[in-house]
Amino acid sequence: MDTKTIKKETNNTQATERISGSEAVIRCLLAEGVDILYGYPGGAIMPVYDELYKYQDKIHHVLTRHEQGATHSAQGYARISGKVGVALATSGPGATNLITGIADAQIDSTPMVCITGQVSSHLLGSDAFQETDIVGISTPVTKWNCQVTKASQIPEAIAKAFYIARSGRPGPVLVDITKDAQFEEFDFKYEKCKGVRSYIPIPKLDQESVEAAAELINAAKKPMIVWGQGVSLGQAEDQFKAVVEKAGIPSAWTILGAGAIPTSHPLNIGMVGMHGNYAPNVLTNDCDVLIAIGMRFDDRVTGDLSRYAKQAKVIHFEIDPAEIDKNVKTEVAVLGDAKESLAALLPLLEEKTHPEWHQKFKDLYAVEYEKVIKDDLYPTKEGLTMAEVLKEINIQTKGDAAIVSDVGQHQMIACRYANFNKTRSNITSGGLGTMGFGLPAAIGAKMAAPEREVISISGDGGYQMTIQELGTIFQQKVPVKIVVLNNEFLGMVRQWQEMFFDRRYASTEMTNPDFVAIAKGYYIDAQKVTKREELKDAVAKMINTDGPYFLEVCVEKEGKVFPMIPTGASVSDIRLE
Repeated sequence: MDTKTIKKETNNTQATERISGSEAVIRCLLAEGVDILYGYPGGAIMPVYDELYKYQDKIHHVLTRHEQGATHSAQGYARISGKVGVALATSGPGATNLITGIADAQIDSTPMVCITGQVSSHLLGSDAFQETDIVGISTPVTKWNCQVTKASQIPEAIAKAFYIARSGRPGPVLVDITKDAQFEEFDFKYEKCKGVRSYIPIPKLDQESVEAAAELINAAKKPMIVWGQGVSLGQAEDQFKAVVEKAGIPSAWTILGAGAIPTSHPLNIGMVGMHGNYAPNVLTNDCDVLIAIGMRFDDRVTGDLSRYAKQAKVIHFEIDPAEIDKNVKTEVAVLGDAKESLAALLPLLEEKTHPEWHQKFKDLYAVEYEKVIKDDLYPTKEGLTMAEVLKEINIQTKGDAAIVSDVGQHQMIACRYANFNKTRSNITSGGLGTMGFGLPAAIGAKMAAPEREVISISGDGGYQMTIQELGTIFQQKVPVKIVVLNNEFLGMVRQWQEMFFDRRYASTEMTNPDFVAIAKGYYIDAQKVTKREELKDAVAKMINTDGPYFLEVCVEKEGKVFPMIPTGASVSDIRLE
């Protein structure tokens, strides 16, 4: 493995001071530009919270109602802003409650630093009150973690944590700090980390690989791009758009890639994957060159790998060497940062339009429109559809809202039908599929981007997993808009039970509470919609309300999301009904 020496950026104007470890934690966070963090206090992290009390004018702590809510809020903050999200928790159950959010951030490449308190160092390994080995527990789902037992170790550990979390392919980092280290005093000085030995976050770009990729693209008769979140993580939207337009390539997105170019862009052909659009899924197995940019060939995108794009020469633009040839064999791999790689590719590309190839996508879109989209958006049946709710939100927000969706049928409908005019507008749990993600993530997103309209879209199942975060919204006065699409089922599981388990609806029917009454119990304005003619005015009222707002929309109970690629099927076997 390549190595390099640790280099640090030193602020020479900073004098050494003797302070406690707990104050050092806060000073380190301030040095890294942190102004908002999410957490929940407890015994082992109490010294840090005591210092936070003294720094309230410089750093805003958000008391969530559960530690999982803290991680999802930090994720929402990071996903919309590109900054590192920060979550705090105490030892034992406080720390273990972070794990779901950490795992979610790991698989979705979200930069997050979690700081946990730990029992005093002399108690480690003694099964002390609220002691868990959080370093051992979190190792499989963190990019890096460490335990600090001396106050003097705190600055270097936190500097390294922020560097690793935000550099290269981003991810979550955890720093566990014993209680005695928080109390201990030492001579404090902070130096930002600029490098870690044996860690090369951005591979050096190989110009020959770029040239080989350009040669294949220029020779292609039926090229197709599938892009993922790596485009936005690399802040490469401008370079990506220029490449797409110059080469005239039909371009599809994974759910985390949405928004890198607007939904309405003529070369944006829609979403790939299990519930993606018909044309890009089917024609993946017809293209002659498949260009993957900042995506990892997840199984929900590829379907049966043995029948995925076997006719195509595959070009993979990727920052993480571990993803190359992991699932799909590539003809050319271009390792590097997406912004740099695409900028190098652009001058080598020939201007093309591929009109006959584009017509194939248009023809298949027409099929999908007639069989699926028309009935979703313009239903003639009595029950409200999830899609027509998204259509009304598009109209009222002009496609400029950030949509933060939970996990389930509503998530797929939101990804399929929301208009994303801006980058970092589709915030959802991708790889882990975490129910309960939506509401707390929307809190973090709105606090990071107060100028944007942020709308949380949840189902009645996922919403109740983190419903307690309504308390955070009320206390913090976060003007997030909350939409619950209520079908009184765990809809996605029910759809599978209907299609593949002979309608045996085992433990998927929900007996729900009065959601409006609960919202109003948190002093949040709320409304329930049961009829189509009520929808337009209700969405308008929600959008025009200055503060937070809760809107429950009762949708058809047994609606299904199509198209659909059944598990184990090929992308060519996608079903429209």
